[in-house]
Amino acid sequence: MVNSNADALGIIFPNSYDSLVPELVSERLMASIPFAGRYRMVDFILSSMVNCGIDNVSIIVRKNYHSLMDHLGSGREWDLTRKNGGLNIVPPFAEKNIKIYNGRVEALASIIPFLQDQKEKYVVMADANIAANFDFRALIDAHVASGADVTIAYTEDVLPEAEKEEDLSRDFFYTLKLDGTRVEKIYVNLKEDGPQNFSMNIYVIDRELLINQIHTAFVRGYVYFERDILAPRLDRFNVQAFKYEGYAARITNMRSYFEENMKLLDDQNLDALFEGNPIYTKIRDDNPTRYINGSKGTNILVADGCVIEGEVENSILFRGVKVKKGAKVKNCILMQDTEIGENANVEYVITDKNATISAGKEIKGTDTFQVFVAKYQTV
Repeated sequence: MVNSNADALGIIFPNSYDSLVPELVSERLMASIPFAGRYRMVDFILSSMVNCGIDNVSIIVRKNYHSLMDHLGSGREWDLTRKNGGLNIVPPFAEKNIKIYNGRVEALASIIPFLQDQKEKYVVMADANIAANFDFRALIDAHVASGADVTIAYTEDVLPEAEKEEDLSRDFFYTLKLDGTRVEKIYVNLKEDGPQNFSMNIYVIDRELLINQIHTAFVRGYVYFERDILAPRLDRFNVQAFKYEGYAARITNMRSYFEENMKLLDDQNLDALFEGNPIYTKIRDDNPTRYINGSKGTNILVADGCVIEGEVENSILFRGVKVKKGAKVKNCILMQDTEIGENANVEYVITDKNATISAGKEIKGTDTFQVFVAKYQTV
């Protein structure tokens, strides 16, 4: 783990884009959605910050944050248990001026006194709907070298169908028009075909500049940092773009959640996501997975603590999953402590934690529409 200070503090907005995956966030937020067998979405951004020397990280939550607090705890797994800095989870109503926010302006306005007390020169802001092994050190270095007021990380991607079709009233997405590396225009919810400069909603900005802009914006009733502060002031601010060319899994709806998980069954994608710096997560101390005589596993990603007696193919199993004798599992994502009963047959199914598929049951979705079984539900 890198211990050098990056002269930057991190702020993560864990509830961003909750509305795109309502099935998965009924009792949690985007940041604590399970991903890649044993991780949560927040693990990737948080670990990337820590690996690049950012050891002062605040997470400003809106709602459904119990699972996130349980997962992060004191921040020990990320080496963020510190006297100064470390991990700071800011729930609504923690103080008199901290309320449930709508956009980043309101969220940041609620922690202005905290920002004023910090010593770091820069602030790095990020959402938690993207799984990437991000190099924040390279982003900060590019920001400093360019003399920018704000630097935005982006990927060159085709917009997901969910982004083009949904009428998003709260969760905006942003694409960039560039002149070299300078941002000329920020488009909000652009609906166009072909590759776009798709913002990752990862920003680095001078801390004093951020405080001043949030003060002004909040007084004027602004809500969104990108739409209300950056987009109208591109002629006044030097806003630079930083192209991220590494592996990134972006969650935009249930289908993308399924597909991005399934892509990790390809070793090339799995290596691309986890190569380089490690990704940390909460330790559960399970036993190694057991494959009972007669079981069969083909092209699967399996976490620790599982017991497999049946057949599993092209699937991802989180910690503690049990597949009973005679059961067949194909093209599924089974979250923590799911149990598949004897002789059950499931295909294209996503189960939440502690779900149970009873013995002999047959549940089948399709590659374009997966069946979802909710947390603690028995089918």
